Amino acid sequence: MPNLKIFVDETLYPECRDKLAAAMEPIRSMLCEELKVDVPACQFALLPVMAMNDLPRVNAEMQILPKPERTRDQLIFVSRRLQDMLRSAAGTHVAVRVTALDPQTYIALK
Repeated sequence: MPNLKIFVDETLYPECRDKLAAAMEPIRSMLCEELKVDVPACQFALLPVMAMNDLPRVNAEMQILPKPERTRDQLIFVSRRLQDMLRSAAGTHVAVRVTALDPQTYIALK
């Protein structure tokens, strides 16, 4: 599972909304391939937000369940690919944050 939330400054959102929407499927494909998950395990959201002027205008926050093959180096590689794909679609710098969830306490009802 990747649980991905993409926060876009509301002033930038109108000009990059369609490009970001079009990028969602290729991003999902990349994450599924790299993290070895099936599509139904994914949860994505694209949200306009009020961002501060001195911080990145696009922020991606991804939560994943840890697995032995999801090493720090592999997650950095995936994060950079995600950052590049979002930067290409949004036309601006993108910050990416990844956190691992505790599999003992994580619950998902679908």
